[in-house]
Amino acid sequence: MSRRIYWLMPDAASARQAVDDLLLARVPVQHIHCVGREGMNLSGLHPANVLQTTDVIYAAETGLLIGGTIGVVAGLLVAMYYPLGIDSLQWGVVGVLGVLGALFGAWASSMIGISVPSHRLKRFEAAIEEGQILLMVDVLSLQVKDIENLLQASRPEARFAGEDADTPVFP
Repeated sequence: MSRRIYWLMPDAASARQAVDDLLLARVPVQHIHCVGREGMNLSGLHPANVLQTTDVIYAAETGLLIGGTIGVVAGLLVAMYYPLGIDSLQWGVVGVLGVLGALFGAWASSMIGISVPSHRLKRFEAAIEEGQILLMVDVLSLQVKDIENLLQASRPEARFAGEDADTPVFP
């Protein structure tokens, strides 16, 4: 089970040193993500990608559910009110429209979700706009305390900002 821990760093130099400390502690670079203010120089840091900074995953999941439900309802209406003559074909329309509705719902919702900032990062917006850097580290549950202690000891200027128990698998 993986957890995401959040640390706020006062500047890019401090964030680079913290990332170096994490790399020395054998945390893979793919599990370290940095978020800074728009236009901030994050060279030498592993920036968070669009899946981590937007609500695209949440939106796609919601669209999949809503689109699939609407597709199944539309399929049921078609099957009940527009008989196709063959029962298996007629009820197969329910499944086909359900899948098409789910795919369309996921696609359409993800187009909206990609433009919406992540609800997980809303609590850090003010600090990021002030120029601080948000450091997100994905570690195993067994390593959380070790990583927190490491960063607290090596980076006293950093501030522990929380942890998410349900780290998304993809981002």
